[in-house]
Amino acid sequence: MTTPPFLHPEPLQTPRLVVRPVADYDLADLLVVNGNDEVTRYLPYATWASMEDAQAWLARMQTAQTSGSTLQWVVEETASKTVIAACLLFQYDAGSARAELGYVLGRPWWGQGLMREALVALLDAAFTTLALRRIEAEVDPRNVASGALLRSLGFAAEGILRGRWVTKGRGCDVESFGLLRDDWLLSKKKLLPHYPRPESPI
Repeated sequence: MTTPPFLHPEPLQTPRLVVRPVADYDLADLLVVNGNDEVTRYLPYATWASMEDAQAWLARMQTAQTSGSTLQWVVEETASKTVIAACLLFQYDAGSARAELGYVLGRPWWGQGLMREALVALLDAAFTTLALRRIEAEVDPRNVASGALLRSLGFAAEGILRGRWVTKGRGCDVESFGLLRDDWLLSKKKLLPHYPRPESPI
């Protein structure tokens, strides 16, 4: 089977959200998301301090997308038209049909199952429209909520990678997770009917 180009699918609609490609007018909302130390505490980048940080990030994402290695989305809350989160697939390996997943959710929206809702839609598009075979994710082991989210989506924990990240001036371990297409096609039947799941940690 020929691997399709690594390009954004159509915007993804869920009961409460739209998952769509990032645009420059999203930066003010994304500064609220990434400008919170509590949000970025376990993430491998510094808290954004200004719109200049947001603009520099967008420039990096545009370069990565042009190279064909990355797809960057934002998550927009349908009711408020506010961008509340971002997620991406990166480190795309066409030969292995593999990519890595990353995501971040703004602090005011924690505990409502919104990130889970967005990722169910994104993973389904990744394994169907984008024809990926495997998706990987790395999480700081102290980020219990993020690890629980991945497990709820069917990811298998595959071990600790010691000293994997250097973030905020220190090395830290990460827990590695993986999800295969065949596993997703089996588990999504249970996930798709239950998008809104407020008890999900994020």
